[in-house]
Amino acid sequence: MTSSPETSAAKSADPVDSLVLHATDNHVAWITLNRPEALNAITPDQRERLIQHLSHASCDPGVRAVVITATGRGFCAGADLRGGPSTGGPQAGERVAGEGVAGEGVAGDVARMIRLGAQRLIGAVLDCEKPVIAAVNGTAAGLGAHLALACDLVLAADSAKFIEVFVRRGLVPDGGGAYLLPRLIGPQRTKELMFFGDALTAADAARLGLVNRVVPADDLEKTARDWAERLATGPTRALALTKQLVNASLDTDRTTAFAAEAAAQEINMTTTDANEGVAAFTERRTPLYRGR
Repeated sequence: MTSSPETSAAKSADPVDSLVLHATDNHVAWITLNRPEALNAITPDQRERLIQHLSHASCDPGVRAVVITATGRGFCAGADLRGGPSTGGPQAGERVAGEGVAGEGVAGDVARMIRLGAQRLIGAVLDCEKPVIAAVNGTAAGLGAHLALACDLVLAADSAKFIEVFVRRGLVPDGGGAYLLPRLIGPQRTKELMFFGDALTAADAARLGLVNRVVPADDLEKTARDWAERLATGPTRALALTKQLVNASLDTDRTTAFAAEAAAQEINMTTTDANEGVAAFTERRTPLYRGR
């Protein structure tokens, strides 16, 4: 590992770096929420740092896969309802609840806050040009659940739970939930989860198709590392284009999807990795992809 999360945090003078740990290991960027005492509820500062790390991962050729995980017994309890520590910046002092909160203000304030806050975070995961794995170590609620489910692959500890908590607070789901869940499990199952707000075990989440694999809690980090390092040795640009095609597929018609597929293949065939993959096939050897 080039640097441990703790070392990366210690080197920075910015306090928020201790709340979102970041390290790169074998071309894998590890992004770790680190407010265990608050079950990793996301403050505005943390949200901005998450978006920043995902943006950097997209354009950094040294990063070929991303893992999002957390410390303590919770993955993420959602957006911070109580106004956690803030270190300044344009989002300092925001009040969030899922992201939306009833209260004083003018028409449009809440919608703007959601667009610029929770939705930007989920968009940053969906738009990241590297494959993103969620390693869900504990409860993922509200925005925390959507953060996990926006990832390309979801691993969950057997103790993890997923909760569409918004209805418990009298709120409408935000952070892209009503967009993500129907595409993953269909509208009827989505309504059941969002109408009742019941906790969904990791096993049930896997049964519904929200989780790729459930593992014992002690094996979560190792499994995430194995998957991420396998992705990091793959054809990075081909994976990025594949992610783009799959994410767009449910929002378009067949003609548009087929045209996008053909265009993606045309673009990909200009990459070094595509040439290597074809050469390795014809030469009957294992390809050595370089992410270019």
